[in-house]
Amino acid sequence: MENLDYRALAVLDAVASHGSFDKAAAALGISQPAVSQRIKALEDAAGRLLIVRGSPAEATGLGQRLISHYRSVKLMEAALDIDLGHRVSMPEISVAVDAASLATWFPLVLPPLLSPPRCQLDVRALEHGAAMHLLREGGVFGCVAEGAAAELKGPSATPLGAMRYVCVATPAFAGHWFGDGFMREAVPLAPAVVHDRELMSRFLKEHLAFEGQFPHHTLPLSTALNDTLFNSLAYGLLPYLQAAHALSQGTLVDLSPGNYIDVPLYWHAWELDTPFTRALTEQVLTTARRYLVQP
Repeated sequence: MENLDYRALAVLDAVASHGSFDKAAAALGISQPAVSQRIKALEDAAGRLLIVRGSPAEATGLGQRLISHYRSVKLMEAALDIDLGHRVSMPEISVAVDAASLATWFPLVLPPLLSPPRCQLDVRALEHGAAMHLLREGGVFGCVAEGAAAELKGPSATPLGAMRYVCVATPAFAGHWFGDGFMREAVPLAPAVVHDRELMSRFLKEHLAFEGQFPHHTLPLSTALNDTLFNSLAYGLLPYLQAAHALSQGTLVDLSPGNYIDVPLYWHAWELDTPFTRALTEQVLTTARRYLVQP
């Protein structure tokens, strides 16, 4: 596309962000017909659909790439404003982060980035597949995700360390279901709670030589999963960073002391060299390497 209309790209970004033409119009302070006209003009120039009209309205793949380009330009403009001594705008940076990192070390990345505020940070809770898809489409600047994803061309992949998971339960649950110890014979009977069934299957295979079906509830890594564990309703894997305090207090016990699963995490990010993106990457790397298990 030649001679991109950046005012129209701002409208495209607003429609995708707010999920409707009406809300985008209100946010931008223009009429809904003006929003529709600018989106149509962009689509005519591209020869492709950029917004899927629905509830919510969503960007197509090309639409998302144009939004990513627009946001990158805004980031570079903000960096130039700093160099010129102008009033700095608040550009938006979107990132995707896995649930375990969000529940443990990633919040510690935020204070230096947000005080003083230098950007509008949009953090999305997404696991590997969805995060990589959004990164590939340009929907996020970077993501914390499992694995190096060698097939992804363009973004860099920097190792952060490993998230260590331990198998835990309350003392009451352990005493009832694993009174003779955490043994493979009890696994087909005791209810587990999992956020990733494959991860639990791997743990049971590696440390108990157990392969096969086991009873389990499936919940995201969340307060609900934690409550299931702490209410003696199941056993399961928790990030050690999340379980450490309860283990030290005795409210949880390690069912298989010395045994764990390490999941390597990487910071995948596009090469966009601005003060904001550099600060974000530096904070992610520094914080992760302080709290995750290093080689």
